[in-house]
Amino acid sequence: MKIRRLLKGFRHGEKGFTLIELLVVVAILGILAAVIVPNIAGFIGEGKAESANTEAHNVETAVVAYMVDANLITFSGDVGPATATGPEVYLTNPTTLQATYTFVDANITVGTIVPGGKWTGLQYVVGTGWEEIP
Repeated sequence: MKIRRLLKGFRHGEKGFTLIELLVVVAILGILAAVIVPNIAGFIGEGKAESANTEAHNVETAVVAYMVDANLITFSGDVGPATATGPEVYLTNPTTLQATYTFVDANITVGTIVPGGKWTGLQYVVGTGWEEIP
């Protein structure tokens, strides 16, 4: 008997959601969006910094290889787009680099962003590499 009374409480034949159910679903989606969107934005900035640091490492490797080939003990000069100071270092295509790197004793000491480059919004910190500008 109790089951019949319970089943009578449901309206058979009516389809759809109540306003309360829809509001609950929208609230849940809003909470999820508020949590996920800032995390995704952080990953994008982190990816730019990682990419810039990878480029810096590749340039440093090329300079060290040049030093070995040329029997140099130290290297002091710039490597990057439109630079002409110091001994010439042959990179595959230095005009595609997004920053100008300055080397002293084959260590990157300063990196400056090429205007309009993809590293806009990053800064170079000596000892740690490229980081997102806070």
